[in-house]
Amino acid sequence: MSEAYKKAGVDIDAGERLVDAISPLAKATARAGADAMLGGFGGVFDLKAAGYSDPLLVSGTDGVGTKLKIAFETGKHDTIGIDLVAMCVNDVLAQGAEPLFFLDYFATGKLEEGVAAQVIGGVAAGCREAGCALIGGETAEMPGMYAAGEYDLAGFCVGAVERKDLLPRAVAEGDILIGLASSGAHSNGYSLIRKIVADAGLKFSNAAPFDAKRTLGEALLAPTRIYVKSVLPLLRRDCVKGFAHITGGGLTDNVPRVFDEKVFAAAYDDAALALPPLFDWLKQTGGLSDTEMRRTFNCGIGGVVVVAASDANDILVQLKAAGENARIIGHIAKA
Repeated sequence: MSEAYKKAGVDIDAGERLVDAISPLAKATARAGADAMLGGFGGVFDLKAAGYSDPLLVSGTDGVGTKLKIAFETGKHDTIGIDLVAMCVNDVLAQGAEPLFFLDYFATGKLEEGVAAQVIGGVAAGCREAGCALIGGETAEMPGMYAAGEYDLAGFCVGAVERKDLLPRAVAEGDILIGLASSGAHSNGYSLIRKIVADAGLKFSNAAPFDAKRTLGEALLAPTRIYVKSVLPLLRRDCVKGFAHITGGGLTDNVPRVFDEKVFAAAYDDAALALPPLFDWLKQTGGLSDTEMRRTFNCGIGGVVVVAASDANDILVQLKAAGENARIIGHIAKA
């Protein structure tokens, strides 16, 4: 142990204890192609063992944004890692890829082993839900970089897709947009959410105005839904033309990423996009327009699947059987 380094604010032994604590969590995410053991300089993944013959690699990286601030204020850190995984694996899924492995970056001013273990425990839980292996990461203790009790997170996911299955595929006029319900605000728009909460004079310990069974903090920390296990089997059957992960920019900016905006447009059924209680509260309390809502938040739709009209009913049945709250929200029209 370096006493001089410890006096400067970095405890190497604490970092090593954290690795020991989270190693069983990572091992529990093992899958074909990866043994998910921590401690090496890099993580290794065997694509052949994962069953791919002509694969393309698809990578994604993201963070959790200012949703972290609510975790700091409430002291609830066990689900924020799920958000981190979800933001990355859902993006990879949008290219038709199966998430294979994940790495995380956790940075803080003073390493609190219990907090870090909760966060990374959430990362491991998200990886298990997505079917990808947590094969490595980095914990950085940097005195003076962060306020006491705060940290930052980044995630990195790599997936694979057979060349012939890469998304999006060509869409056509009349194709159907199937919306997959979100679990809440997911991990976007939290700077505005926090401002609305502050302007309303509320605390995160208060009962949620839109859900009396939970505190406001609990409701806003609901982890981002992971769509991999319900959507991936459909992608492998060639019946999905596109999948949009509804993140920053909302429906307005994300759905058009699966088609040529010079040729096509998304036509929505407004009745199918009625706002869930959380989003209705945000709209009314924040005095937000419909345009602002749809461009800032997911408004209750966390993913959109694009399918041919002839396949829509069958796909709906399968998505519901897989546990998704799915419904038709519109169609593809000419621009």
